[in-house]
Amino acid sequence: MARIQWNDSFLINFREIDSQHKRLVDMINDLDDAMRQGKGKDVLGKIITGLVVYTKTHFETEEKYLTEFGYPGLDEQKQEHAEFVKTITDFKNDFQSGQLGLSIKVMDFLSNWLTHHIKHLDKQYASFVQERELASC
Repeated sequence: MARIQWNDSFLINFREIDSQHKRLVDMINDLDDAMRQGKGKDVLGKIITGLVVYTKTHFETEEKYLTEFGYPGLDEQKQEHAEFVKTITDFKNDFQSGQLGLSIKVMDFLSNWLTHHIKHLDKQYASFVQERELASC
């Protein structure tokens, strides 16, 4: 069973961002599946490295849109993004150096952070943008 069940509660109604969010959820689920199957360090390392890279790309996309729309919570979003990238990069580095096994604690952090971020912070900017678009009609 997938660690995070994708459903409409994750949608913010921006096609590109929703697609990227779905991909991030899939990547976390892939990492969880690989851990549960006892996959080797190389496989887990590749998955977590891919997650780090894709997360950075996704955050850049979000921040570009938020800048374009003049979102007042942009600084908070950037701070959240930076903290997440640092934390997951630290996980990756510790894992690759043998200092950290990928544990339930790491998976809980990844899944809880992403779920909370999408359903709360990202939904806030989605509402802001949609209200602004309606006001300009």
